[in-house]
Amino acid sequence: MIGTKRHKFFKRISVIALAGILFSCVNDLNDVKKITYDPKSPSEVTEDLEVFYTDSGYPKVRLYAKLAESYVVPKQVTKFRKGLKVEFFNELGEVVSVLTSQYGEIQTDEGLMFVRDSVELFNIEKQQRLKTEELIWNQYDSLIYSNKSVVVTSPTGILYGKGIRTTQDFESYTFIEPKGKFKVK
Repeated sequence: MIGTKRHKFFKRISVIALAGILFSCVNDLNDVKKITYDPKSPSEVTEDLEVFYTDSGYPKVRLYAKLAESYVVPKQVTKFRKGLKVEFFNELGEVVSVLTSQYGEIQTDEGLMFVRDSVELFNIEKQQRLKTEELIWNQYDSLIYSNKSVVVTSPTGILYGKGIRTTQDFESYTFIEPKGKFKVK
C-alpha cells in the first residue's frame, strides 16, 4: 500500500514537472528578434548572381555579380560590393556594349543603378571605351550619365572632359565639358 502511494506521488510530481517544462519554454518572437535581428544586415545575399532582363522574350540586359546584397529597409536597394558586369543587347539579341565596375548599387524604386570605382563602358562595334570613377544608369529611359571626369578612347582618338551623357549601347555620346585630340575624316 505504501509503495502504491509512493508510486502515485512520484507519478504526479513527474507529470507536474513535465508540464512545467513544456509550458515554460516559450520564446517571445520580439525577444528573439532583439537578439538575432540586425537592421543593417541585408535581407538577402546571393553569390555568383546572373540576371537577365527581357522584353517580350528578347534579352535586353544581363547582369553578373560575385556578391549581391539586397536590402528592403529603409528602401529597396541591391548592393554589389565585389564588382559587377552588365551586358546590353540590341534588338537582334547581340551584345553591343558592356559596363563593368568594382562597386554597384541598384535603387529599385527609382530604377537607377549607380556604379563607381574603375568604371568602364565599352562599345563592341566601335571599339570605344569610356572610363570614369562614377556613372548612373537610368533603367527607365536607358540613359547613362556622369558629372565626373571621363575619358573616351577609340581608334580615332582620345577625348576627355567633365561629365557625359550617352545611351546604354554607347553608340553616341555628349560631353558636358569636352577636351581632347581626335582625327576627323
